Amino acid sequence: MLTTIEFKGRKFIAGLSYFLFLVYIGLAAILLFFSSYRQAVRFGRNEAITEYNLVPFETIMRYINATGYINTSIVITNLAGNILAFVPLGFFLPLLFRGYMKFWRTFLLVVASTLLVESLQFYFRVGSFDVDDLILNSVGGVIGFGIYRIIHRMLQAYAK
Repeated sequence: MLTTIEFKGRKFIAGLSYFLFLVYIGLAAILLFFSSYRQAVRFGRNEAITEYNLVPFETIMRYINATGYINTSIVITNLAGNILAFVPLGFFLPLLFRGYMKFWRTFLLVVASTLLVESLQFYFRVGSFDVDDLILNSVGGVIGFGIYRIIHRMLQAYAK
């Protein structure tokens, strides 16, 4: 049975976790849709020229092959940024919602979220639709889920 202090401590951590999740969602929305670094669509003669990539690993390989021509920090920022952007989602989903404690449920929601973000960016012309972003964001969600599982198992072992 939990003592009053243990119960209050767990309640505080749960509240803090929900708060941090909401902060993450807000910051992600700002960075993904409203920040100044968002690539705007170029306009041609009377119509928008939209960019998209549906070939897996094309953009990733373009960045890797261009490391001798462009600043390496741009390559790292772009590739790692796409991964890191969805690590918190993969971590918070199983932490806060019991239904997402299974890998496949979390993975599918991360993929669906990424697909939604890419589609909205394309539709609202605040970026391009890139299947490589979908891949990298999904990898980030998987890493976040892995971090959750490691911490969860460590806490379970500590509690015994």
